[in-house]
Amino acid sequence: MTPYSTTTAPDRPSTPCRFLLLGDSHAGPVGRAAKGAGIPFQGGPIGAGREFNADFFDVRGDDVVFRKAEADALYRRFLAGLGVTGLGRIGIPLVCTFGFSAHFLATTENWRIYRVPCGGFPPGFLASGLFDAVIRATVRDALAFYGHARSLGLKVLAVMPPQRVPGLSDPAVFMAAQETVRRALVELGVDIVDLRSRVADEQGVQRAEFCEPDDTIHGNLAFGRLILADLLARGL
Repeated sequence: MTPYSTTTAPDRPSTPCRFLLLGDSHAGPVGRAAKGAGIPFQGGPIGAGREFNADFFDVRGDDVVFRKAEADALYRRFLAGLGVTGLGRIGIPLVCTFGFSAHFLATTENWRIYRVPCGGFPPGFLASGLFDAVIRATVRDALAFYGHARSLGLKVLAVMPPQRVPGLSDPAVFMAAQETVRRALVELGVDIVDLRSRVADEQGVQRAEFCEPDDTIHGNLAFGRLILADLLARGL
């Protein structure tokens, strides 16, 4: 867990909340930005990104139950802060980062089996149906979570990750994987917060002014502020 895991909303905001924020550590800068701007919300990170791809929740009527006790306890606290007992009753948009742990999806060693002897991928592999199927299968329950939230009538927004590729991840797979997840979410009717054109350089990598300086994965508060501004521009 990172320091962002403690970045959650107050238990009882004094004014009506604008959104519920659920996600991994990438949700942290969004929460920090909202707190700093005085925007009332509930939520924050409830675990690590790799925990929210498959087998992490169960449906219970108009609600969900997270299988990890710590994640579910945080989620219940957020619901209590909204004065409701289930996801389908929140009455505000859901902002989420589940499924966009692209650096985990792109772990280089996991893709070795698909490489040809020269070390690269076969032509067209990263745009192939096989690649698409592998990524969708890997994040299957993240997609199911979004689908369930949409079936409850919620407005759902998914935030794409910082464009930062750590050393253990393959940059080409990172870029292709996040695009596959984005397309899958669009098919579900999820709105996508995509700031790539604003924060990345000519190589598609996150510019330093939007990077947390002490690690190789996260965006910083400036990045969170851009995300918050995008959310507010959408009427949240």
